[in-house]
Amino acid sequence: MRWILLLLSLVLAGLIALAVGAGDFSAAGAWLVRDPWGRVTLFDLYFGFVLSALVIAGFERKVWTSLFWILPIFFLGNLWTAVWFVWRLPDLWRRLSSS
Repeated sequence: MRWILLLLSLVLAGLIALAVGAGDFSAAGAWLVRDPWGRVTLFDLYFGFVLSALVIAGFERKVWTSLFWILPIFFLGNLWTAVWFVWRLPDLWRRLSSS
């Protein structure tokens, strides 16, 4: 599972790199804010960030460690969340299976 998440993270990083090189971030951002489906997409994205942050906050024991993982989510997105999952997946599975 970690390898799959790592592979998907690399694909996402590649897509981001392609978009930065070829896309118009200002025009895309303007469309997202203007279009109703764009606003739904942004809300959905940030709602997912909040859910990810809640999972991380519930898992990490130290406040500073939680903040280290949570705060960048809102700027780096699911790529950062995937890094946390790749890093913590064995411990997460262990805790979930012992419940």
